[in-house]
Amino acid sequence: MSQATLSPSRLRYSLGPWARISALAVCALLTLGPVIWTVSTSLRTPAESFELPPRIIPTNPTAEAYRGVFDQIDVWLLALNSTLVTALIAVGQMITAGLAGYAFARLEFRFKKPLFALVLATMMVPLQVTIVPVFLVLKSMSLTDTLLGLIIPAFPTAFGTFLMRQYFLGMPKDLGEAAMLDGAGPWRIFRSVYAPLAAPGLAIVGVLAFNYHWNEFFRPLILETSGQNYTLPLGLVSLQGNLGTGSISVVLAGVVLSMIPAVAVFVVGQRPLREGITSAGVNR
Repeated sequence: MSQATLSPSRLRYSLGPWARISALAVCALLTLGPVIWTVSTSLRTPAESFELPPRIIPTNPTAEAYRGVFDQIDVWLLALNSTLVTALIAVGQMITAGLAGYAFARLEFRFKKPLFALVLATMMVPLQVTIVPVFLVLKSMSLTDTLLGLIIPAFPTAFGTFLMRQYFLGMPKDLGEAAMLDGAGPWRIFRSVYAPLAAPGLAIVGVLAFNYHWNEFFRPLILETSGQNYTLPLGLVSLQGNLGTGSISVVLAGVVLSMIPAVAVFVVGQRPLREGITSAGVNR
């Protein structure tokens, strides 16, 4: 049967998958296009970076720009600082979000609903509003210009608390009640029963926290003044001087280097991220 003889309903059905694939291809191109262009430009010579019309594939690929990044900034120190800060923040948020989410989901105490509403309200307060009081508190504790000053204030997470609360609400109450009949207390029930089941949800919190704080720029800019405490995004700012000399390839090479750990963490954690987000909103 030719396409001309197909009924309108069958024609729509046959074109449906191709329309979805085309739409997804366009979205993927719009998302990955800047990344592909960044990687491509980082492999060009400075002169080739400004060719018109531009080429996606470099004529003579070279890694000189990456060598220039290592020559101009201490990439290993910056990467170590970023790894230490983001890893500890991710672990800290997994702990605080797990405990707070369990408390709001399974424990009964006074003012539980108003307190949870207050936690959610903090999500609407921009970081720029709270950075001054946070800076003053850290200064009184002699934690400014230290990595601890970046790590400790980032432990509380309103989004992580909300996510884990929804995750715990989706778990059967019978498990906790059975453990309670066996004499287990709230902490034992959380540690031995619910926490292992909440591992995918905790993985979501950890992956999102790592990716967010790895790319964080504003707080390190305000809180850190010594070069030895700079994180990688803050250290890459010193590469801006290459824009004046036309060496845009060096700047984009630094950007590519900073993306690698975040992309690796996302690729490794995408399965629990996808499964956890899907099941987090499903209540019992």
